[in-house]
Amino acid sequence: MSFTSFHLHPQLEAGVKALGYNTPTPIQRQAIPPVLQGHDVMGLAQTGTGKTAAFVLPILERLIKGPVGRVRALVVAPTRELAEQIHDAIRALGHYTKRRSTTIYGGVSMNPQIQKLRAGVEIVVACPGRLLDHIRQGTINLSGVEVLVLDEADRMFDMGFLPDIRKIIQHVPAKRQTLLFGATMPDDIRRLAHEILRTPVTVQVDFAAPARTVAHALYPVAQHLKTPLLLELLRHTDAESVLIFTRTKHRAKRVGLQLERAGYRAASLQGNLSQNQRQAALDGFRDGSFQVLVATDIAARGIDVSRISHVINYDMPDTTDSYTHRIGRTGRAEKTGDAFTFITREEEAMAQSIERVLGAKVERRLLQGFNYKKPAPARDTEFARPPRETQHRRQQRRATPPPDP
Repeated sequence: MSFTSFHLHPQLEAGVKALGYNTPTPIQRQAIPPVLQGHDVMGLAQTGTGKTAAFVLPILERLIKGPVGRVRALVVAPTRELAEQIHDAIRALGHYTKRRSTTIYGGVSMNPQIQKLRAGVEIVVACPGRLLDHIRQGTINLSGVEVLVLDEADRMFDMGFLPDIRKIIQHVPAKRQTLLFGATMPDDIRRLAHEILRTPVTVQVDFAAPARTVAHALYPVAQHLKTPLLLELLRHTDAESVLIFTRTKHRAKRVGLQLERAGYRAASLQGNLSQNQRQAALDGFRDGSFQVLVATDIAARGIDVSRISHVINYDMPDTTDSYTHRIGRTGRAEKTGDAFTFITREEEAMAQSIERVLGAKVERRLLQGFNYKKPAPARDTEFARPPRETQHRRQQRRATPPPDP
């Protein structure tokens, strides 16, 4: 089967050909036909399976005809990075259609976004919070929306966006086509789908299981030895591009600094960065300027880098769904990848849950020559913050006269 079997508009076929797309992925083969026919669709597919094009192509096909200069399609995404990724896909696939897209998200000024909306666009890709800001200020008109897409709906639920999604839905026409995509489908999202989708077609590909092109390994290690083990593991691994996941923003920054000090071309991606800093880290990881990127789960949404050779879970994910999301960053587009997970003694139960999802026992590995018996330090002196000065001590210091010259 090829993309020509979808009988897309010649302008769209030209965009597909220019990108070198030949054979649709399973989610594209199953989702594109019903979306083209105007059905509501609920698509379940893991990260990296090509679901962005599965809704972008039918939307562009629909928008080639009809009015221009007004918002006719709205795509809601959980993070700025994913919004930009979808926007890039729209621009690339729709290059010859002349249909315009823009992104709306927080962390940057609203004024440029308002200017682009006033200039006229047909597609808006937005994060929920900033989109509601525009709705409240009357700077966006959603009355002409024909297609609403909720991408990575499960992650939006995890991030607490479900109330915002319900508010947004109140501002789009009831008569519309609605598409909902995610890697998993928690009960709350299923209830939302039941409310907003009309006789939907359900498309499910490799539900809740990481890609078969990924090899998995667990590395038992004490918490205080994770960074030394990471450095030693990287030294013994022929890695083209490495994505490392941590549980917190502070730890992502910390591990990134440790890797830089060890001589690696590394950057961190976490919520405390400005949008320009986040984009610089992503761009550097995509073009190879950074070999290693350390990120939290939320910050990593939307990382679309096909050549990631290794994913390393510095911290064990909280859920098997999160493991699926993380591991989906490697082994993409039929390429092979490796997934290494550091596991402490307390996390054995989660490891067993992951094995149940994978349907197989995961190899436990010990790195030869590594000292697993090194005791934990009394305190973390390298990254510990200096103790706060008490008000009493501050008053004493101010009252003490300076020494004689």
